[in-house]
Amino acid sequence: MDTYKLLLAEDDELLASLLKFRLQKEGFQVNISSNGKEVKEHLEKEVPDLIISDIMMPYFSGLELVDYVRNELNFKIPIIIISSAGNEENVLKAFDLGANDFISKPVSPAELIMRINRELRKV
Repeated sequence: MDTYKLLLAEDDELLASLLKFRLQKEGFQVNISSNGKEVKEHLEKEVPDLIISDIMMPYFSGLELVDYVRNELNFKIPIIIISSAGNEENVLKAFDLGANDFISKPVSPAELIMRINRELRKV
């Protein structure tokens, strides 16, 4: 089985390292970008199988990321948004821009893994 490549865009280092550890234990290859600029640079070099992104990030928000991936890069890859800014407006905007899923923080790693697997099986 191929190893799925995930891009985790999260500026909270502790959360990013915790999620990376759990996702790698599940067999995923995980790259972390801590801000929107790093995300763009990563996407220019490599296209992941799935993107997990926080909404609130320096330089480039998760909503701008969804818009960029869908409308500028025209990638169909699944995008899961995670955010403590789980207000309805952000959730609806994320889906409107083309996000596949949304999880409120605090993120349960087990739930995230289940949702990642669900998205990757659709592709």
